[in-house]
Amino acid sequence: MPDFAEIVQTTVNGLASGSIFALGAIGLSLVYGILKLVNFAHGDFMTLGGYAAFVVVASAGLSLVVGIVAAMVIVAALGLLLEKGVWRPMRLRGAGIMQLLLMSLGLAFVLRNLIQFFWRGDRRDLLSDEGELVLLPFFDGAAISPFDTWRVTDDINLGYIKIMVMIGAGIALVAVALMLRFTTLGKTMRALSDSVELAEISGINTRRVITWTWVLAGSLAGLAGVFAAVFTSLSPDTGWFLLLGIFAAVVLGSILSTITSVLNSSATLFSLGVYQKVIKPDASHHELVRSGRICSAIVMVGAVAFGPLIFLKVEG
Repeated sequence: MPDFAEIVQTTVNGLASGSIFALGAIGLSLVYGILKLVNFAHGDFMTLGGYAAFVVVASAGLSLVVGIVAAMVIVAALGLLLEKGVWRPMRLRGAGIMQLLLMSLGLAFVLRNLIQFFWRGDRRDLLSDEGELVLLPFFDGAAISPFDTWRVTDDINLGYIKIMVMIGAGIALVAVALMLRFTTLGKTMRALSDSVELAEISGINTRRVITWTWVLAGSLAGLAGVFAAVFTSLSPDTGWFLLLGIFAAVVLGSILSTITSVLNSSATLFSLGVYQKVIKPDASHHELVRSGRICSAIVMVGAVAFGPLIFLKVEG
């Protein structure tokens, strides 16, 4: 029976892991809610973000903040490029959900193999030559080691990297929720998620909203990819392994409203991360991936089975 300190320790680890899932889930949920596009390439967007940060941080020797900005910009630019070159022309030609889904699946394989071609299949991290993670530019002392911890009590030590991931993801999630609730852009996004035709009739510039949707989804995917690389390590399959858990949150969240989807996706994946770490904290990476997939499948089945009842209750 684990003691209180072990429960706290593993719960924090699970929350940090779930934060990465939640960031990916929000971007995927926005694209699906507004464009009705099931983007199987979203996990590879996250992987690309991680490798963009790797080039900036580990190869060029710059700070993590610069790497995060570069990852968010690069992945957002890729999203815009694909929207203008692939998704928009296909929508204009009347492509349905299934056709777009198959295209996104093919795109996922293309991106993954391109990443493997350029960076091979070796696992990588964002540490400097000194084995530290440089956080801020122009500050020599702004670096932490993966082994640096905050000693809460004699038995509880929280890793600085895990705390950083949770705080960064929490700020991003709250910012997205506030944006959807209070800003003009958020309100137009919610209008498009209800009905694109009605939004166009009411005078909303749908092309502009779709552009910002891809910018936001790509930025969140890039950020999630960087946090995944910081939290564990990086390989061409990193985003693919995270994708099923992300889909679990999106399926459950899409049953409810847009804002509820943000909060629900976060809560679902936080729980998944806690499950992975608390149930079997000594498990190997592959065992955690397998248990996460089982948990995701349970969540998805539960969403399909009980989602309509939850929806009716919320609407009533």
